[in-house]
Amino acid sequence: MADQAQLLAKAQQLCEERGVRLTPQRLKVLALIIEHHSSVSAYELLDLLKISEPQAKPPTIYRALDFLLAQGFIHKVESTNSYIACCVLGHADHCSQLLICDECGCVEECHDDELAKLLRQKSEKFGFKINHHVVESHGVCEKCQTK
Repeated sequence: MADQAQLLAKAQQLCEERGVRLTPQRLKVLALIIEHHSSVSAYELLDLLKISEPQAKPPTIYRALDFLLAQGFIHKVESTNSYIACCVLGHADHCSQLLICDECGCVEECHDDELAKLLRQKSEKFGFKINHHVVESHGVCEKCQTK
């Protein structure tokens, strides 16, 4: 994954190009997600945000998360109800495969254009139009396997 400064700068650039507002709070939430290096829940983010913004409330986080999801800057890990930073900002139509370690909870994102193509072809056979892809795979990461 690109470093935090690069991802934040890319997010700011994309927001300017799209004519949407990346507020300081939204930027801070994105930075917290990037810093976390694993998936993080909304309430964990709220606790982290309260360190610098004690007045922050749940709606603050959920509005920021909704914005960041809509812009394609983060992914929701549905199985754990948590969030990770997207490592390919600006490519909203990519197919993300999230590799989720069931032991330590780390989440790695990888991309596979062939997988996206295969999923699209399969869905078209059923007359289904896919809006976006997030494939979650659970298992044990390399680090946990060597413990």
